[in-house]
Amino acid sequence: MWDIIWDAVKDTLIVLPFLIIIYVLIEFLEHRTTFTRNHKILQGNFAPLIGSATGLVPQCGFSVMAAKLYDKGLIRTGTLLAVFLATSDEAFILLLSNGRSAGAIMPLAVIKLLIGVLFGYLVNFILSNEKVSEVCTLDEVPSNLCCNGHDGKSDLKVFILDPVLHSLKIAFYFLIVNLICGCIIDAVGQDKIAASMIGGQYWQPFITSAIGLIPNCASSVIITTAYIERGITFGSCVAGLCCNAGLGLVILFKNTKKLKRNILFVLTLYLVSAVAGIAVNCIEAVLPFDFYF
Repeated sequence: MWDIIWDAVKDTLIVLPFLIIIYVLIEFLEHRTTFTRNHKILQGNFAPLIGSATGLVPQCGFSVMAAKLYDKGLIRTGTLLAVFLATSDEAFILLLSNGRSAGAIMPLAVIKLLIGVLFGYLVNFILSNEKVSEVCTLDEVPSNLCCNGHDGKSDLKVFILDPVLHSLKIAFYFLIVNLICGCIIDAVGQDKIAASMIGGQYWQPFITSAIGLIPNCASSVIITTAYIERGITFGSCVAGLCCNAGLGLVILFKNTKKLKRNILFVLTLYLVSAVAGIAVNCIEAVLPFDFYF
């Protein structure tokens, strides 16, 4: 038991410095971006492509921005779907922090980008009569990508204290998930878990997609850590992270007047993510390539 606890603590302590460095860098980049105010680039022919590309940026800032723009009729449904499918919240940061799985970032990013672009354009084509507004009140759209905003905060708090606290929060989630995974592996056995993974390549994506819908960074940590610990397949990880739009879903459901529209959108997001995960699992099963590093 103590070995499990020590291994989990050790892995968390190794990851923590990388988390802090990455979050500080992201904070500097987010503070200087003006992308969120130039909403018209998400209205043109390249909108799903641009939306998917920006959704790949770690954290849920772009999904929050896109949900606000969508709720005000400034972007189309397929564009929002593209952003949500590409968003991975904390996943890339955890993979980068864990050296043995950093190599999975590129295939994961490429796959999520392709899924976002494909289904973004498809939905926009199906809803070709959907109209968007050209008018935008700038103070209604977030000026930066941070979900909490920076108004009234000192530079020390914005660029140092907040990233450190967020890193500690993610590290705590990482520690808890590692402990749970370690206990399960110790009780069940790695061979049995590996065997169940092979048999579960068709149903795992539906479970991870449901977890991904939880509007909290903990869901991306759970999915990514489970993949790092070989608890789920790569396709199941893809499915969960495609559904993981973070606080963007909360912003979407704030508009209770369009509840049916929002429910239909989430069901589409869920089904696309699960099917995409199954497709990746099937492709991985026939290719002589292991996505675990």
